[in-house]
Amino acid sequence: MSANLIPASRVETAVASADILGETPLWCDRSRKLWWIDIDRRLHQSFDASTGAYQTSSYDCQFLGSQALTADGAHLLAQDLRLFRQGADGAPIAQVCEVEGGLDNRLNDGRVDARGRLWIGTMDNQLHRPNGSLYCVTGNGEVTRSFGDVIVTNGIAFSPDNRTLYFTDTRRYRTWMFDFDLDDGVIRNRRLFADYSSSQQRPDGACVDVDGGIWTAFFSGGRVARYRPNGEIDTVIDLPVTNPTCVCFGGSDLKTLFITSARKFLDPHQLWAEPRAGHLLAVHGIAEGLFEHRFVSSSR
Repeated sequence: MSANLIPASRVETAVASADILGETPLWCDRSRKLWWIDIDRRLHQSFDASTGAYQTSSYDCQFLGSQALTADGAHLLAQDLRLFRQGADGAPIAQVCEVEGGLDNRLNDGRVDARGRLWIGTMDNQLHRPNGSLYCVTGNGEVTRSFGDVIVTNGIAFSPDNRTLYFTDTRRYRTWMFDFDLDDGVIRNRRLFADYSSSQQRPDGACVDVDGGIWTAFFSGGRVARYRPNGEIDTVIDLPVTNPTCVCFGGSDLKTLFITSARKFLDPHQLWAEPRAGHLLAVHGIAEGLFEHRFVSSSR
């Protein structure tokens, strides 16, 4: 079966943000905004599609690695190796937990499951050592390590029936799938879902649509691909940028695919040739997404 090709001409610029390393887009159905980060500029950003309003907040850390929505309307923000809670009311930021310590790592991609737990991984700051791990963080700040030997954590996503967890190690060029026990919060039966080790293509951030399709951005690959649950690619979006990083569905009907991208690692000629590099991009009407689960805090 040949894949449906969506041309770059259908890809719009939602925000000309010129991110160094844009990442982790999330649609919030309460604020009706798209939220995302620029890891290297340590910016938390939001876009209101109905008004065009674009806002940013900066943080004092080395890397703002990831984010998640919370049940009480706040945000979880991953700063270096610690998680913080930023209230929606502008309250002072408060530490939730330190996920990891003692390694030259930082927190990277994460996603909340249907029970309100955050699954988040670390990555090697040098991009080649298997220093990283996948962790599960509960609402009381308890951290459990699931496995290690990870170079760059990415692509964490759950199937619509909550029975499968997808996980990518970008610098191993592979995506795996696990059986997921929602009640116990345990993953088992790791097996390969997609393997690009021979071509060294870099699968990055991912999300899942209502039909169980897995949408994956390919860093340095200039495209987003949709996998069927059986691993076949049925749709490819050609992009006007080399470095897409992550994807999510948003908008009032959850039928707009938002795509973050990066200027990082592009030389001056590439930056000149790609004026939209680092921008927040959007494609309308290609599939329907799912609402993001929210992190549920509990008192210690």
